[in-house]
Amino acid sequence: MLTVNAYAAPSATDPLVKTTIERRELGTTDVLIDIKYAGICHSDIHTVRGEWGPVQYPLVVGHEIVGIVSDVGSDVTLHQIGDRVGVGCMVNSCRECENCRAGAEQYCLNGNTGTYASVDRDGTITQGGYSTHVVVVEDFVLRVPESIPFKAAAPLLCAGVTTYSPLVHWHAGPGKRVAVVGMGGLGHMAVKIAHAMGAEVTVLSQTLAKKEDGLRLGADHYYATSDESTFTTLANTFDLIINTVSAKIDINAYLSLLRLDGTVVNVGAPPEPLPVAVFTLFDNRRSFAGSGIGSIRETQEMLDFCAEHGIAPEVELIAADYINEAYERVLASDVRYRFVIDIATLG
Repeated sequence: MLTVNAYAAPSATDPLVKTTIERRELGTTDVLIDIKYAGICHSDIHTVRGEWGPVQYPLVVGHEIVGIVSDVGSDVTLHQIGDRVGVGCMVNSCRECENCRAGAEQYCLNGNTGTYASVDRDGTITQGGYSTHVVVVEDFVLRVPESIPFKAAAPLLCAGVTTYSPLVHWHAGPGKRVAVVGMGGLGHMAVKIAHAMGAEVTVLSQTLAKKEDGLRLGADHYYATSDESTFTTLANTFDLIINTVSAKIDINAYLSLLRLDGTVVNVGAPPEPLPVAVFTLFDNRRSFAGSGIGSIRETQEMLDFCAEHGIAPEVELIAADYINEAYERVLASDVRYRFVIDIATLG
């Protein structure tokens, strides 16, 4: 076993603290990664605070991980020592169910193994990327292209693929009108990626405070949802709406913005239900859908797409001892647009 430094949540209410955790021995198909940077996702906060259900403490979160391969198992063929690699929201799946065989292991019918707070293959609870090292089976490790700045690459492993996957699935591209609800960690990536795909992009944000940023990052239009006239002006407009916010909103108001056969896709995961008025769906044959992260194949595609188009998240680099303050700022929407932990500060 390898003992490594980490920052862990001791309970649902206490601040995260520096500690040590054990990583499993390197298996024949495992990769040992020396973590360099880890992004802070709103999902981390939901999880450690028990808002998505009970978890076992102490818990190390973090599923936006990039680092350097420092060792490999004897049968590893996909990665070599010294490679720039990443790990996202999952570290394994059953590999046998219908969905896994179809290359959609994020929807594993037996439950994929999350990067943290999941039962690993050895029966232990997985611990995430707020740590100096991680051991992951090679098939769930991604190649990070050299052209993507390393400290900015980490959020692509969740925020990037979580928005890329539905944009691809619902065919965002030239001639399509795409709206992005929320201009945060996920939202700013959705804007960049949809713009690069050639779609006409509109941001729907609570206020116009980030309008200048939104237009700079690729949005064609920017509206404040606190202004009731926005929903009248934009009625029957969009082919696709990506809802990135993790708070309760009036989903029916956003459904009314869809044109014929349009779809609202939730990628934000609020703890509360979002009630849908079925008659809103009847108009324009609208759909309300969800999308969970992305497959390993899609994640690699997304990384290569971002490298090709010069896309990287906007990040604020922090030391590990700033994590608790960063959490409070995430909850206050006071980050543009993703906190990334410099894991060197955990040494």
